[in-house]
Amino acid sequence: MGAAAAPPFMLRGALSGLLPGNCQACGSWSPGPLCPACLARFAMAQPRCTRCALALPQDGVCGACLREALPFERTVAAVDYRFPWDGLITRFKFHAQPELAVALAPVLAGAVARTHPAAVACVVPVPSGPMRLSERGYNPAWELARRLARLLRLPTDATLLHRLGDSAHQVGLTRAQRQANLRDAFWVPPEAQRHVQGRAVALVDDVMTTGVTAAAAGRALLAAGATEVQVWVLARTPPPAE
Repeated sequence: MGAAAAPPFMLRGALSGLLPGNCQACGSWSPGPLCPACLARFAMAQPRCTRCALALPQDGVCGACLREALPFERTVAAVDYRFPWDGLITRFKFHAQPELAVALAPVLAGAVARTHPAAVACVVPVPSGPMRLSERGYNPAWELARRLARLLRLPTDATLLHRLGDSAHQVGLTRAQRQANLRDAFWVPPEAQRHVQGRAVALVDDVMTTGVTAAAAGRALLAAGATEVQVWVLARTPPPAE
């Protein structure tokens, strides 16, 4: 079955009350940070693999996910990592523009609303390492997660999942290199485990490329007692062949 149309109330409600200005995607005048035309054109529903969120002809499970057991039950992705989202996310992550989360979080909230994943108890951002956090000054996943949680009326906490040290940048690495890079990278501190045990958790990040980061973080949450991990990401990177 194909994905249903995005509920218009989610995007309208999330973007209402913001001062008019220029659309962050096309530059045209807009009542909010993203104009209705860009939302209609670039954030439309796309059938995806329910496990890893790769685009498919129809909703289902892709062959790779049928062969490999993943530590998360469901992945929700709002868009593919291509124009205009690749440029917006680059500005958001690498050009000191955390305020773009105001424009991006409603896009992900709309995808969550239209796909109706199983209920979760809390939203957890993928954490940044201390050096990366110091360099950037903010964690993009947390900027996205805290606004998303507010839109969906869910609790969120940036202290439940920790990153042990700083791994090398994942950009350009193969899947095997990413796995080695993130081995034992995440953990839930003992004092935070009571907030995870027996609960379904939504793990939030800006982009999923291979799923290795989500898998490592998901295993840490399951090891701490979470009953289920879902992954909610703004963008999914298409396969290299595309």
